[in-house]
Amino acid sequence: MGAIRERKNKKGKVVFYAEVRRKGQTAICKSFLRLTDAKAWIQDTETTIRSGRYVSQIEAQRHTITDAIDRYVLEELSKRPKSYPDQYPKLVWFKSQFGTRLLSELSPAIITEVKGKFLREEIRVGITRHPQTWNRYLSALSCVLQRCVGDWEWMENNPARRVRREREAPGRVRFLSEEERTKLLQICKANRSPNLYPLVVLALSTGMRRSELTNLTWSQVDLSKGVIQLSETKNGERRRIAIRSFALELLREHGKVRHLDNNFVFPGQFTSRTGSPFELRIYWNESIKEAGLTDFRFHDLRHSCASYLAMNGASLLEIAEVLGHKTMQMVKRYSHLAESHTALVVERMNDEIFKALR
Repeated sequence: MGAIRERKNKKGKVVFYAEVRRKGQTAICKSFLRLTDAKAWIQDTETTIRSGRYVSQIEAQRHTITDAIDRYVLEELSKRPKSYPDQYPKLVWFKSQFGTRLLSELSPAIITEVKGKFLREEIRVGITRHPQTWNRYLSALSCVLQRCVGDWEWMENNPARRVRREREAPGRVRFLSEEERTKLLQICKANRSPNLYPLVVLALSTGMRRSELTNLTWSQVDLSKGVIQLSETKNGERRRIAIRSFALELLREHGKVRHLDNNFVFPGQFTSRTGSPFELRIYWNESIKEAGLTDFRFHDLRHSCASYLAMNGASLLEIAEVLGHKTMQMVKRYSHLAESHTALVVERMNDEIFKALR
């Protein structure tokens, strides 16, 4: 039940003291200079209490954004060691921008204001952040605020969800031509490291990520069945990868010489560093430079694998299955390479259903 009392402050001005009492709980009070504002506040407060949302508003006035980020890092992010290095710096940046603000003060307009500063800020001389980078930062903040809305009940809604995200550029598709692939494989085969050639062949034939390859152990490989079992992947799901044909033969040959003190399929060069994986970067950069490849990264071997699958008739669903993508959005970048295959499918269907009319 709401009530309004008229009082005078120290300056002699009339102040309207609004109060809403809740059964079994402390009364909620607030003062206003105008009677209409006091009445509106009472009406809004009573409506909020009846809907069960008032607790969140109280908590939002007690906790800062820093409180929310610190709790999220401690309770959630610390349990995800793979995400921690990527997410933590983003959250620290937001703390530096408005960490002392109360959660109740946070709004889409305030986040958008910070967004403008983010995009104008120079990370190096004359270089600003890419607009797509903002989307990653905003997603990190949204995860924290969503936890405030859900499990913690510190907020009523997530203002980050109402902030417009920047338009994403088309995904990069750089794959090796037949001439580039032949030249690169010849150079890798002649490289001073015996690991580089089989590793690159396996990357091209399976689409495995760099970390999945360098951290691969023999216990994950079943040469008799031609299968690799990955228990930890980027998206957190297990994945079985088929090894076939030349890649399987090469891996079997590679496995005939193993380090007794190192279980990695591609072990480090120095036996004194027991258990260390292969240090790919130096040998890879040498080979890329010698092959004369421009604008080509190791991850583009994964794109090459997907592109070859598309050009050889694999559907987007099949490509997603091979690469371990959770959604189809990531593999749509290869759709133009599968157009010829799609056309053949449509042609076969038309021939079948209209054959009686010819």
